[in-house]
Amino acid sequence: MRRFLLLLLLLLLTATAGCTTPPAPGPTPAPPSPTAPRWQPRPGTPWQWQLSGTLDLSVDVPVYDVDGHTTTPAQVAALHAKGRKVICYLSTGAWEDFRPDAARFPTDVLGKGNGWKGERWLDIRRTDVLEPLMAARIDRCRTKGFDAVEPDNMDGYRNRTGFPLTAADQLRYNRLIARLAHDRGLAVGLKNDLDQIPDLLEDFDFAVNEQCAEYDECRKLTPFITAGKAVFHVEYELPTSRFCTRARELKLSSMLKKYELGEWREEC
Repeated sequence: MRRFLLLLLLLLLTATAGCTTPPAPGPTPAPPSPTAPRWQPRPGTPWQWQLSGTLDLSVDVPVYDVDGHTTTPAQVAALHAKGRKVICYLSTGAWEDFRPDAARFPTDVLGKGNGWKGERWLDIRRTDVLEPLMAARIDRCRTKGFDAVEPDNMDGYRNRTGFPLTAADQLRYNRLIARLAHDRGLAVGLKNDLDQIPDLLEDFDFAVNEQCAEYDECRKLTPFITAGKAVFHVEYELPTSRFCTRARELKLSSMLKKYELGEWREEC
């Protein structure tokens, strides 16, 4: 009888244990916060911007801005070995059909063309779709060793995108991109979007501008300079004699480039 009772008790304990519900998994832990301070480029810092052609690693400037998809980790490391900081160019406001992740973008977030072959504006209101895609791109920048991100096409609300984008939509999206970069320890630059500089100055570590001299808009960038943040500036149509004197007065990091953004440059 005693042996029978012990066996019965063992069976009851086993059955009770089998009915115990395992604890639900907790939320996915956030990536650890970066410990090193973010890079902060200062006003007047010379730079090179090359997005096409064979990357020329020999330009004697402290900052390179290069394509985040085609630039290799070895090239980033080679620039670091020369003492350069390296910015990762990404298009965050437009889709490009030639990128390796192009098929991951659903067609309902693709709008009108933005004037460049194979590119279409994105519906930046759809952060449910775009946030993980952009996070993955910025993760690749970090993995390759970049120091910063240059997100392009950040002013869709001022263009004919095919979507009814508002200034508020643009602010929300631009801040999202800045946060994704900062969460990964990367500096981030505000590309053009001059009218929203007063609202976004605190969110971005530097600015990148095209043709502010041609359109008489360079003074709008002075809040970045006053805050001790670099403004990396290029002109395409004006000779250096038409904009360099003023650019130096404003402490812009200015140069003349061709539209294809190859290795050629003429620095102020």
